[in-house]
Amino acid sequence: MEWRGRRESDNVEDRRGMGGITFIGGGAGLVIILIISLLTGQNPLRLLQQVGGGGTQVAVDGNSPATGSSSSDDPLSHFVRVVLADTEDVWNARFAAMGKDYPEPKLVLFTMQVNSACGGASAASGPFYCPEDGKVYIDLSFYNELHRRFGAPGDFAQAYVIAHEVGHHVQRLLGISEKVERLRGRVTQEEYNRWSVRLELQADFLAGVWAHDTERAKQVLEAGDLEEALRAAAAIGDDTLQRRSRGYVVPESFTHGTAAQRVHWFRKGWETSDLNQGDTFSLSDSEL
Repeated sequence: MEWRGRRESDNVEDRRGMGGITFIGGGAGLVIILIISLLTGQNPLRLLQQVGGGGTQVAVDGNSPATGSSSSDDPLSHFVRVVLADTEDVWNARFAAMGKDYPEPKLVLFTMQVNSACGGASAASGPFYCPEDGKVYIDLSFYNELHRRFGAPGDFAQAYVIAHEVGHHVQRLLGISEKVERLRGRVTQEEYNRWSVRLELQADFLAGVWAHDTERAKQVLEAGDLEEALRAAAAIGDDTLQRRSRGYVVPESFTHGTAAQRVHWFRKGWETSDLNQGDTFSLSDSEL
């Protein structure tokens, strides 16, 4: 994906290095830090930063933007700003065509753990969208996991992750995610999971629409880029993850869809770019 030298979004909050500190037993951890500071003569604030985590080492290959620090000037930081800017261009145009405004989401970069309006989360949770504050959250070390653990390297695989989460923002603005959320507690967990799968597959579809519109307007895709996104979609399918973690699958517990479903809906968005083709809610389970 050609991304260098292109417009970067200003809607990024870089909180890396600001979190990740957990004090066990109330203020005991802080007391220990202060004692070490007195004994060594080091700045206690510097020690707190060291304990809290600093740089995120992200391993990348090929055309992927490499980084070895949490500085806002590192290549991966610039890369995600470009991708976010591309999503802004696509969805501003799409919403304008519908006669609607598109309030742009914020992208929050963090390390280890973060607080959002939806509650606290750790890097282990993976990237997520919080509808309460309209922000996408990502610990960039997730890309290292995507590459090493799931075999889905590449810059367009990384871009797909952001586009999927922005897809949830689009769903919120269109009132789709709210309808699904209203079902929580009113239906069985298994039934709610089925609606969650539809929501996630539609977000994959919207990511495909983003990819189509971005390529049509800017011609930035390179050889193998589409395959990178499809590989990432397959790698994080519920069946793939469950086989990897427990050796078998439990379909009624799926919340995001199978690898085949995620690939299908991203590809459908890419090929049709027609929002009317992305209604995952009117289909039967077998049609998904």
